[in-house]
Amino acid sequence: MSGIGKYFKLNMNSATRQTTGGACSCGNTSGGCGSHSADTSEPAPIKSSCGCGSDSGGCGSYIEPEMGDQEFFEAAVDASIGQETKKDGFDQVFEVKMDRRTAFRKLTASLMIGAGAVSTSCSVTSGEESKEKAQIDWEEQFKGNYKLMTDEERNATVNRLVRSYELRKKENITMKSTDALKDVLFGYAFNISKCQGYMDCVNACVEENNQDRNSQMQYIRIHEMKDGEGFKFNEANDNYYHEVPAEGHFYMGTQCFHCDNPPCVDVCPVQATWREDDGLVVIDYDWCVGCRYCMAACPYDGRRFNWSTPEVPEEEINKNQHYLGNRMRKKGVMEKCTFCVQRSRSGKDPACVEACPTGARIFGNLLDPNSTIRWVLANKKVFRLKEDLGTEPKFWYFMD
Repeated sequence: MSGIGKYFKLNMNSATRQTTGGACSCGNTSGGCGSHSADTSEPAPIKSSCGCGSDSGGCGSYIEPEMGDQEFFEAAVDASIGQETKKDGFDQVFEVKMDRRTAFRKLTASLMIGAGAVSTSCSVTSGEESKEKAQIDWEEQFKGNYKLMTDEERNATVNRLVRSYELRKKENITMKSTDALKDVLFGYAFNISKCQGYMDCVNACVEENNQDRNSQMQYIRIHEMKDGEGFKFNEANDNYYHEVPAEGHFYMGTQCFHCDNPPCVDVCPVQATWREDDGLVVIDYDWCVGCRYCMAACPYDGRRFNWSTPEVPEEEINKNQHYLGNRMRKKGVMEKCTFCVQRSRSGKDPACVEACPTGARIFGNLLDPNSTIRWVLANKKVFRLKEDLGTEPKFWYFMD
């Protein structure tokens, strides 16, 4: 659909290929061509045979080869995350930059888990299930960052978590590690004219994503604001307990906007949060160190920190889970909306969209020209919050 570019920018994480050349005009770093200039600031070129069959010389027929696709990909990965992909989970855990107090705490916890695992495995009286649980705890402690795992490692850690839950709770869950689908970029639109402040979306989100019941954690905020006074979030009522819609007020929802250029990702010191190919900004809960830099960097108040272990009654736990989504979290990590990754990557709408009684919420694939959200972007006067920051949020607002 023409005109879509004026509403949003598609960032498919493409890279501009660059080739590395030598300082000499002949493409060689040494030789007798006479035009070589010493410059040690430039990286050495990729070596290849000259047309004359030599790797050096001044014959004038030397041609610099173009870097292959796989070679370019590996170089780009190495430039962004260094040698992390070649390290196992143990090395990744202990080579994360941290202060001495954090390092000591992590080392102590690891030693305690290891000592417990060894003690349990060697105990004559320990049952097979206790030994298996100790082994799972040990392997989970030293697993690597999820985005650096191979498919086999991802399947293994998912299977461990499923088995661990079964051993501890005597209940079964299902957990996915579904990757981003090809030619999919998720986007969201919110109709301010239709929202009546019922908060069905909030309740559905809490239940779907296994959010802590004690702290009343909520990924979604519904702001009640006065008509005619614009968007004054600092004066909005986010915790109203009266009949809605209230006369003289309108309602506006916020959550994680899954930015194309997310500042939260840039500030994470351990790469525990990143943007996936389908546009979802996700978190590896087991890799998060709880520093809350991402929370401070987010200009939309889209992230939450759990100060205590999330508590959900067993009968209320959603057992259809995703590793990067609604699985049970530990204490002291960041959480946020994931556009219900466990649902969206299975072709379903997020829980908030499905629960909205007025149809104020619209979700879909921005790359599908026949999707409802594309129709909204092409036919409605849409806007995004704080567009001047350059975050490129994939969350639009409009009014009828």
